[in-house]
Amino acid sequence: MKKSYLAVIFIILLSFAAGAYFYPQLPDRMASHWNDQGEVDGYMSKFWGVFLLPFILLGVFLLLAIIPKIDPLKGNIEKFRKYFDGFIVLFSLYFLYIYGLTIAWNLGKTFNFTFFMIPSMAVLFYYCGVMIENAKRNWFVGIRTPWTMSSEEVWDKTHRLGGRLFKAAGIIALLGLAFEEYAMAFIMGPVLFAAFYTFLYSYLEYRKIRNISS
Repeated sequence: MKKSYLAVIFIILLSFAAGAYFYPQLPDRMASHWNDQGEVDGYMSKFWGVFLLPFILLGVFLLLAIIPKIDPLKGNIEKFRKYFDGFIVLFSLYFLYIYGLTIAWNLGKTFNFTFFMIPSMAVLFYYCGVMIENAKRNWFVGIRTPWTMSSEEVWDKTHRLGGRLFKAAGIIALLGLAFEEYAMAFIMGPVLFAAFYTFLYSYLEYRKIRNISS
């Protein structure tokens, strides 16, 4: 079994073990969602408050592990497999970190939840940029538009640009640490821009290539 998969399995088991350990100390009604100001705005029962995130992490891991086996272009995934496997590990660590914050809050620690999420989201966005830059054409991972899926050249150009934009989004997200009031704008704004712009860019590049060839 891959070392990356063993690492993720360890993270999943650790999250379940931590949940079981802290379960008796946690309240019957647990905080489970925070607004953009880092304030609680959602609750759930104790069992699901403790174990929902570990179950989600388990499900996401199984899905991501299956993708390289079922993608019709799975040979292309193998070309950037180390980046994809790295993403699985990083995403699992991100989930474990959020889970740790959730448990800490419900144990009575008070802090701005959004503020503490910023560094982890910044790292995740930046690594997504690294993976996107190296991604080869496939049906599950990357910027999949009708135009990137129709042209290898459009795919490569779009992903080179998209990788840079997502890495920039990760760096910009860190500004939320200095401007807490606008933290969500610094986190989500650049990512939404990157998604919209790369979608438009892929279309324009496809049109340009078609015009040149016709």
